[in-house]
Amino acid sequence: MSNADLLKRSLAAVWHPCTQMKQHAHDLPLVPVVRGEGLWLYDADGRRYLDAISSWWVNLFGHCNPRINAALADQLGKLEHVILAGFTHEPVVQLSERLSALTDHGTGERLGHCFYASDGASATEIALKMSFHFWQNSGRPQKREFVALAGGYHGETVGALAVTDVAIFRDAYAPLIRAAHVVPSPDARLAEAGETAADVARRAAAALEAFLAANHERIAALIVEPLVQGAAGMAMHDPEYLRRARALCDRYAVHLICDEIAVGCGRTGTFFAHEQAGIQPDFLCLSKGISGGYLPLSVVLTTDAVYAAFYDDATVRGFLHSHSYTGNALACRAALATLDIFAADDVLARNQARGDRLETLLAPLAAHEKVRHFRRRGMILAFDVDADSGFGRRFYREALARELLLRPMGNTVYVMPPYILGDDDAAFVAAGAAAALEAALK
Repeated sequence: MSNADLLKRSLAAVWHPCTQMKQHAHDLPLVPVVRGEGLWLYDADGRRYLDAISSWWVNLFGHCNPRINAALADQLGKLEHVILAGFTHEPVVQLSERLSALTDHGTGERLGHCFYASDGASATEIALKMSFHFWQNSGRPQKREFVALAGGYHGETVGALAVTDVAIFRDAYAPLIRAAHVVPSPDARLAEAGETAADVARRAAAALEAFLAANHERIAALIVEPLVQGAAGMAMHDPEYLRRARALCDRYAVHLICDEIAVGCGRTGTFFAHEQAGIQPDFLCLSKGISGGYLPLSVVLTTDAVYAAFYDDATVRGFLHSHSYTGNALACRAALATLDIFAADDVLARNQARGDRLETLLAPLAAHEKVRHFRRRGMILAFDVDADSGFGRRFYREALARELLLRPMGNTVYVMPPYILGDDDAAFVAAGAAAALEAALK
C-alpha cells in the first residue's frame, strides 16, 4: 500500500477528529502511518517521524513496546473481555488494587473503588455524576452545580463540555450545555509585575474563596487539571493553588475533582500531579497514559465516604452508569504492564534527568525574540510564540519536514515525549524544533 492510496481511501471513508476536514484535502495533508517502533512512526514510503507529543499524550514507553506486547499476547490467550456487571476478572481487580495503593502518599489515606470507562471525557462524566448523586443521596439536593477554571478542558461529551472553558470546543454546542461557573485560572503566565507563580495561585484561590463563600450551598464540586491546564496552552500553575482549593472545598463542603487524564501517570514529575501539593482529591480521573497508549481505558477513583453514600438496598441509590467495555480485560492488562515498567525501571527518577536534558537543549529558544513564557513541569515543556494565527499550522508542517511530530495548540509549542527519550533523541527534538520555529516565522 502506498501513501497516496492510504490517504485517498482515508479521506473518502474516515471522519478525522479535531480537524476541519477540508484542510486535509488541501493544505494540511494527512500523515499515513503503517507501523511504529519506539519513538518513531513510519509511513508507507519509509519516512519516519519522532513522536514528540506521545500521540496525543498517551504513549508512555514507545510504540510496540515489547513488554506491553507480551502482556497483551498472554492475556489474549486467557480472556479478552467479559461484562463487568455481575462479573469480575483478575486484571481489573489487580489494577484497581495497585492504583489505590499508589494514591497512598504516606498518610495511610487512599482513594479506591475504581469505576472504569474507555476515555477521558467519560471519566469526567462519571466524576460529575457521582458528585451530583452523592449530594442527592446525602439529603442535599440543592448542591447540583459545578465550578471550573478559566481555560479548563475536561472532554467533549455534553457533561464534560459543561465544565470546559475552551470556546472552540464549547460554543458550537452551547444550547445543549448546562454551563458551570468559571473562576480565575492560576496560570502563572498571568503574573503581574513583581508577582511569582505562587502569588498568582494565591490570587486565584482568593477569587475561588469569594465565590464559594457566596455560593457553596448549591455547589457540588470544583474540577481542576492539577498543575498543567493542557488545552489552555499548557498553562502551568504553582501547587499552592491546589493546597488552598482543597482547604476551601473542605471548609465549604464541596468535592474536589482532580482531572489527571493528561497530567497523571508521571507527566508532571510525580505519578499523580496532586502529590506535589500534598493533598488528596475526592475524585481522581485517569486515562491517556494509563494503558501505555495501547487501548482505550479510563478510571475514576474516589473516597470511602463517597462509596458509602451509594451502598444501599435501594437500586435507585446506586450509581446508575455503565459502559459496554467497562474494565476491559485487555486494556487492564496493558495498564498493569505499564505499571510494571514504572516499578522496574525507576521511571520517575529517570524522567527527571530526561526532562533536565531536554530543558537544557531547548533553553536557547527561551531567548528568542518571538518566544514568550518558556516553561516546564516534569516531562512537559512549552513556550508561546508571538506570531500570527497561522503560525501553528506552519510550524507543524515544518516540524514534519524535519521528521518530527510536534503539533502546536494555537501559538503554543509543547514537547511531551514518551518516557524512553535518550540524549541523542532529545538533541534531535531540540534541533528540529528550533529549525521549525525559524522556518515558520519567515
